[in-house]
Amino acid sequence: MISKLRTGAFHTSMILLSLLWLGPVLWVVVMSTRSFDDIAAHGVGSLPRSFTLDTYRQAWTDGGELRALVNSLLVTIPSVALSLSLAAVAAFALSRFRIPGRRTILLLMLAGNLLPPQILLIPVAKFSELTGLYDTLWALIAVQVGFGLGFYTFVLHGFMRDLPGEIQEAATIDGAGPGQIFARVMLPLTRPALAALGALSFTWIFNDLLWSITVLRTDDKMPVTPALLALQGQFVSSWNVIAAGTVIAAVPTVAVFLRFQRHFVSGLAIGAVK
Repeated sequence: MISKLRTGAFHTSMILLSLLWLGPVLWVVVMSTRSFDDIAAHGVGSLPRSFTLDTYRQAWTDGGELRALVNSLLVTIPSVALSLSLAAVAAFALSRFRIPGRRTILLLMLAGNLLPPQILLIPVAKFSELTGLYDTLWALIAVQVGFGLGFYTFVLHGFMRDLPGEIQEAATIDGAGPGQIFARVMLPLTRPALAALGALSFTWIFNDLLWSITVLRTDDKMPVTPALLALQGQFVSSWNVIAAGTVIAAVPTVAVFLRFQRHFVSGLAIGAVK
């Protein structure tokens, strides 16, 4: 009886927490389908008395969400692919070979993530100007790769280090070189970790605001998060259009998480055991 009561209390609390988390999300979705006259007459917190999808058209075309989403994908996809590729190579070298000072190298790579990003805004902006990359998507890609590489290497290093050494020895006996061991042995075994990091890094980079407004200044090159700020300024009192733009901006990250959910959970489970 006590066990059933505990199970029921646990399920009830989880349902309440889920509703508490889903409440604001549902509120934004509902507000995005209300007309401006409805919100102006009854307030944003009232029950909906209208339904329209024209707000999504306004956010998509008039608000420039389409261009912003394209810019975000042009930055996010190369940044994630390049970051994970470089991190996987670095983690493989640092975890499977006796490199002098490898622990120091790993700590130095991770130390960059311990600095508050706010103190690096001016140096990063000045450096991008000196290199001629300022106000280009390449500058934003370079920043995202540079600041994420240390953390990704640290995580992958932990996964690869705990893999049995006998696997690498067996591949070496079979005549496989370091490149073949990395591509055919290590990468398949670390796929859950790569998928989990890929989902996280996609979300972080896609939703980034700070570095976007630091190295970019042209509106046509802004990703989706700065575009939402511009949307708020353009439709300052049209909360329904702003809510529609927020829903549109959330779709890619939700789709990526749902696609890699199984790998994401398995990657976290492996990390917890290790």
